[in-house]
Amino acid sequence: MRIELVKRKEHSQMMAMLSPLIAVALTALAAGIIFSISGHNPLVGLYKFFIEPLTQQWSFEATIDKATPLILIACGLSVCYLSNNWNIGAEGQFVIGALFGSILPVLFPSFENAATLPLMLIFGAIGGALWALVPALLKTRFNTNEILTSLMLVYVASLVLDYLVRGPWRDPDGYNFPESRIFSDAATLPEVFGGAMSLSAPITILIAIILAIVLAKTLKGFEIRVMGESPRAGSFAGFSAKGLTLFSFALAGALAGLAGTMEVSGALNQLLPSISPGYGFTAIIVAFLGRLNPIGIIIAGFVLALSYIGGEGVQSAMGVTNEIASVIQGLLLFFVLACDTLILYRIRFVSRHGSQGEASHV
Repeated sequence: MRIELVKRKEHSQMMAMLSPLIAVALTALAAGIIFSISGHNPLVGLYKFFIEPLTQQWSFEATIDKATPLILIACGLSVCYLSNNWNIGAEGQFVIGALFGSILPVLFPSFENAATLPLMLIFGAIGGALWALVPALLKTRFNTNEILTSLMLVYVASLVLDYLVRGPWRDPDGYNFPESRIFSDAATLPEVFGGAMSLSAPITILIAIILAIVLAKTLKGFEIRVMGESPRAGSFAGFSAKGLTLFSFALAGALAGLAGTMEVSGALNQLLPSISPGYGFTAIIVAFLGRLNPIGIIIAGFVLALSYIGGEGVQSAMGVTNEIASVIQGLLLFFVLACDTLILYRIRFVSRHGSQGEASHV
């Protein structure tokens, strides 16, 4: 007997809306089982992982800081995925954007005026976009697989960062530590709301809202949806698949690069050999958990940010390895994709002799 997935003629809109909540609930259940197997009280573990970061001011602010790059990167990735372009390299675009954005404070530290920070953000967006255009051009010109090329460029970007902070861009006054010079005040994002968060948070929310309006109300948003759902219909409407591939990758790269620049000019205030705990990869989960909708992504980004702070919390309080955050993120992605699959397909069992028995609909 074998198992087949048969596409449903119609799928439940209600279940499509509820599937992220179901995925989160199943992830919490699986996390509780993991805590139990490791010899810890599952209720205490779940509380410290998901709830406690929201009860203290410092951890709540840290959650916002973690959510900001996740939301911004995921917004860009949502455009790629809606247009059927599979950009997996946002982590590399984040890193290259941070490098481009750091050119002024690292190579021209005396350049300190009101234009410093805006130029840094522009350079970061340009750097991320250029890096993202590499797999896009390879796809449109040579039909290469964008998943592989964008992913491989992540490791290239990481090596470039490591080389620069250990070599040409290392702080001459840093006692040979692998780090760049500390950014000046002019190159540092200011804090807002009484120091509760960096300026990067409201910038990110504003971009997400603008992108949501563009996707829902403009011709470009219509083009993105049509080309993603039916490229053939889009071509009859005069839309260019190659042009949209270049556009979606450039936009996603620009937003990832902007997030990278805001990270090094805000939370880190310098370049280090590692500037990301995996934001570019986690943002993929955020994009799908948010249903590829920028407003949903804002909520999903906050949920995933809890996994970083909660992972640190259970490590310090319960002695659990901080890798549990990665495990729970992976489980969440699995359950999101599993729910989506069962919404769009039904399971059918087929015997070796050809007789069929259908499983109940999910």
